[in-house]
Amino acid sequence: MNRLKHIVTLKNIRQSFGTKEVLKGIDLKVYSGEIFGLLGPSGAGKTTLIKIVTGQLKPTGGEAEFLGKNTTKLSSADYKRMGMMLDNLGLYERLSCYDNLQLFAEICGMSRKRIEEVLRGVGLWESRRIAVSGLSKGMRGRLAFARAILSEPQMLFLDEPTSGLDPATAEGIHQLILEEKEKGTTIFLTTHNMFEAQKLCDHVALLHEGSIVEYGEPGEICRRHNHENRLQIRLTNGERMELMNGEASARQVMELLQKGEIETIHSTEPNMEMVFMELTGRRLI
Repeated sequence: MNRLKHIVTLKNIRQSFGTKEVLKGIDLKVYSGEIFGLLGPSGAGKTTLIKIVTGQLKPTGGEAEFLGKNTTKLSSADYKRMGMMLDNLGLYERLSCYDNLQLFAEICGMSRKRIEEVLRGVGLWESRRIAVSGLSKGMRGRLAFARAILSEPQMLFLDEPTSGLDPATAEGIHQLILEEKEKGTTIFLTTHNMFEAQKLCDHVALLHEGSIVEYGEPGEICRRHNHENRLQIRLTNGERMELMNGEASARQVMELLQKGEIETIHSTEPNMEMVFMELTGRRLI
């Protein structure tokens, strides 16, 4: 992927809380128009990093920039370019869906027409008069997403946006994220869900104990750690076989295909979960 402009730059970011060092020299760039995924288990420092990038937390060391500006000096105009859906949804329980967004729209100087547009976009227009306290977890997530995109931000920060959601609801959030990307929005996604990262992200960084242990395109990372490089084949008679994935096996595979004897064939490259386990010795949970 060729990106000409980066929207976030992190240079040697370090963060400590007392004697505990949470981030240990993070260097990253997030490019305009991409979905960037910060992948790591709970407690790895993902939320801390996103708070630094959004100017909510001053790093102990290093420099974070948003559109070339130090994140410790962001203005109200800079924040209007950001949309945030963080771990604390920050919705007003007693207010309706519509009134929550109306309050936020007034703060941001947005028109009421935009409220209807985003509520329809996330499938909550018919529920606009329901108080947040009466919403399901999935509906709350969609409302928080609607609030994050209300100002038509240049960059969208999503911290574990599908955590705890059922697969169907999570898929709905995924579609909303991809729609925002189609509009040209840059998305910074933190997650411990490797399937989510592989499905959505253009680039990912694997964060472990405050350090980046791997970076790249998800498919590229998996291929880079494909040490076995084998083909797993299931024949139509139920037999299973493994072959080296290379020129030496090409003729045998071609003959099996010509005879119609192959039911399935898969390469053995690992997924992001397996790569993370190889690099860190722990699971992404």
